[in-house]
Formats: sequence, C-alpha cells, structure tokens
Amino acid sequence: MRWLMAISCGLVGFGTVGLLVPLILRCCACGRFQRVPAWHHTDGSRVPRFGGAALVGAFVAVELFINVLLPGEWARIPERLAVIVSALAMFALGFWDDVKPLGAKRKLTLQVAIAGLVYLSGVAIETFKVPFTNRMIDLAGWGAPVTVLWLVGITNLLNLIDGVDGLASGIALMVMALLVYVGLSSGTFVLLTAGMTGALLAFLCFNFPPARIYLGDGGAYFLGLLIALFALIGSHKGSVFAVLAAPLFVLAVPIVDTGLAILRRGLRGLPVFRPDRLHIHHHLLRSGLSRRQVVLWLYGVTLIFLLMGFAALWSRGELIPVLLGGAAVVLLLCAGRWSFSRQWFALGRTLGNSLAMRGDIQYALSLMSWLRQEGGRCASLEGLYQDLVFAAERMGFNYVKLILADGERVWHRAMAEPCHGVRHELLDGAFGVLELRAPACGKDPGKGSGPLGDQQRMADHRLFEIMADLLAEGWLSAAAQPRFGPGPLRFNQRGSPMRSRVAHRGKLSLQETFVQSGIEGTPH
Repeated sequence: MRWLMAISCGLVGFGTVGLLVPLILRCCACGRFQRVPAWHHTDGSRVPRFGGAALVGAFVAVELFINVLLPGEWARIPERLAVIVSALAMFALGFWDDVKPLGAKRKLTLQVAIAGLVYLSGVAIETFKVPFTNRMIDLAGWGAPVTVLWLVGITNLLNLIDGVDGLASGIALMVMALLVYVGLSSGTFVLLTAGMTGALLAFLCFNFPPARIYLGDGGAYFLGLLIALFALIGSHKGSVFAVLAAPLFVLAVPIVDTGLAILRRGLRGLPVFRPDRLHIHHHLLRSGLSRRQVVLWLYGVTLIFLLMGFAALWSRGELIPVLLGGAAVVLLLCAGRWSFSRQWFALGRTLGNSLAMRGDIQYALSLMSWLRQEGGRCASLEGLYQDLVFAAERMGFNYVKLILADGERVWHRAMAEPCHGVRHELLDGAFGVLELRAPACGKDPGKGSGPLGDQQRMADHRLFEIMADLLAEGWLSAAAQPRFGPGPLRFNQRGSPMRSRVAHRGKLSLQETFVQSGIEGTPH
C-alpha cells in the first residue's frame, strides 16, 4: 500500500511539472521578467530562470493529494507545517533574487533568519551520535547554530553547483531518490519525497542540455532546503548519523567545489560570496567538453557517490570509514583525470601566488565598483567605453578591443612581445566581445607604480586571467543595466532615463590621464 501511494505521488509530481513548465515558458516568452545578466552565467540565451515555480506547484499538488487520500498524515508528522512554510519562504527569497538581484550578504542574512525560524518551530538537531560508537551527545545550546549551519549550508550547496544545464536538478533527483529509501525505513515524508522525485524527473526533461528552463535561485534554494529538512527529520533529529551522512556522499561534488571556491577566493582577497567562472564545471567546459558531456561526466561521478550513500544506509553507518576512503580515492582519480586540477596539489606555490595577488585584486575590485556606478551615470555606451579603457589602463592592460553590434573600438599603447591575450564573448556576444592583452614578461615584476608597474605585475598569467575576468564582469554589470536596453548593445546607444553626470572633485578627464601618464596611443 505504501509503495502504491509513493508511486501515485510520483506520478502527480511528474504530471504537475509537465503541465506547468510549458505555461511558464509561454508567460516568459515576452521577456518581461528577465533578470539583468550576470558574469558567471555561461549561457547568453534568454532562458527563463523560473523553473522553481513548477517544482513548488508540484510540491503543493502532491501535498494536497496526500491530504485528500490520507488525512491522518498531518497528525502523524508534526513537523509538516514547518517544512511547508520554510520551503515556500526559501523559494520566495530565491525567486525575488531571480527577478531582482539582492546581493550575497542580504540573501545569507534572510536564509539564516528562515533557518532560525525552523529551529524555533522544533525542527532541530538536538542530539548527535558519535560516528562508529554508541555514544550520544546532547547538543543543548549548540543545537541552534548546528541546525542553522546544516540548513543554510545544504541550501547553498545546490545553488552553487547550478552552473550547467541539468546539473543541479540531476544531482537533486539522485538525493531525493536516496531520501525516498530513508522515508520508507523511517516512515517520514516518503510520499512527499516520492512526489518531488517524480517532479524532478519531469523537470529534467526540460532542463537537460540544451535547457529550455532553469531552476533559478528560487528552485535551487527550495530543493536545497527540502533535502536538508528531509534528511534532518529522517535522522530523528541527529540521533541516526548514517541518515545525515548519506546525502553528503551524493553531494560530494558540490561540497568539494564549494570548499575550493571559498579557499580560492579567500586567499586571493576576493569576496567569498562573489560568483565566478572557476567552478569545476566551468573548467570542464573550457577543456573542450560540451555542456551535455560535462553534465553526463558529473552524473557518472555522482552515481558512484549515490551508491556509497545507499551503502552507508544499508550498513547503518558501519561502512562509513571504508566509504570515506573510497570517496577520497574517487576524488583523487577524478582530479588526476582533470588536467586543470594539477595546480591544486602545488599548495605552497598556490598559497604564495594567491597572497601576492591580494593587493592588485583589491585595487581592481575598487575600479570595478566605480565602473558599475558609471553604468548608471553615463549618457551613452560610447562614454562607458571610455571609462572601461581608463580602468583597463590602471589595471595594467595595454590593449583593449570592444566589439558591439554597430562597430568596434580599439585602444592600445606600445606593446612588447610576448603578450597574454584573452577574448570574452559576453553572453554569446549579445553584450559585446571584449579582447584584452597585457605584457607576458617584465624586468622587475611587482616593482614600480602607475601603468608601467602595473604592466610588470600582469606578467603573471594567473593574475592576468583574474584581472581580465574582473574587467569583463565589470563591463557586463555596467552595460547590462535596464536603462541601456536588453541588447544587443551599440556604441551609439543612449541611456534612458538620462541621469545628470556630476563631476568628481579633482578627477582628471580620461585624455588628461593619458597625457600625464605618457601613454602612447589614445582611445579611438
């Protein structure tokens, strides 16, 4: 009977998503609810980011279906109301960010607030079973921070891996399948997890490369919190260690990717919550794999960890030490297969290089903040291009070429060979194609000040790549504002409504800066 109900709920979830996604696509066809493009979005096509709404619709439909056929479920699972309210609140937060970016710090604050309310409702990690022993620890006052960390951490893990079509939804599908098994043994939320498994299976039909719709932050936050809640409640609030550990095996790829991202950004002086294009899936895309190949490759790795999760549950946690060793071996084999990962093992050199870059990166971040503000002040994109050149010159570049729909602009100064070079097609060229160059060698790297000293520091290829990414991101965030229209962009495009431009006290014009710096060449 339980299996029959679980299958029925899965079909309800599958059918609901199958009906809602086409409706969402039709509503988004007009393009009215498109978010301002972001640098870390690798796909320039206008794919709607509101797939989470279909999953929420399936969630509500499955819940209503359960209550109609089994009205006693509410009384049997007292945490049900807290799960429903908190999941919908987390979706609303992410959906808000999909429509209008909120900023990382504000989102994190609101996520902590939602997780805190979940703890106050009684859904909390109250005890903890020490792994591989029968000893139980009462967390007492530590229950609140541990619960909040668990909920917020799992919520963001899924969002951070959502960078390639079908990746986050496919991993979430595997975790939900694992949680169905947990629900069958613990008797909690098996019907709801089965319904969400069916919903994700249907959603993947639309989200698999080439995607017609994305999860968006709303969908990723919603699924992440559901996974965290189902695992927490299924573990009897922390007393069954294997139930908490099993989903972590399936989430091994997001966990490793997030850990590397935090370490990388922290060492280099970048904001920890700043999105970038240095995640594992971005590296795989740059290695020449297609989006579909990247997703299938990571699916295969995650399937191995899914089997480890099932093994942890079947053994009631007794095999976890062996499984952890196996997981480490799998990760090392994958790292050996990925050529870009070799630099991760040169810890001393990586640490020294990262710390040496911090000052230059902090300076570049301040320039990009200024460039973004100029995007709200410039009368036209021609003027914004002049500001782009000013920032590029101060960062140490000696060549800037920007191609828009109505032509191109080139600035350069005397260049010595060899040079580093990079070409960024900003969202498939809709927001321009940016080419940058900088000297690949310098006599005294790191010495001097001003443009010549900046050029010498840019001889470090890793610093050049970071600076080029920051400059491309700064241009995109400045030029992709709604006042300049949706694109493709043109140099003669004027901002609307026009904001008056107030001169900064003591600020030199761009031409004056070129003259006083002794730069050969001017923008044209």
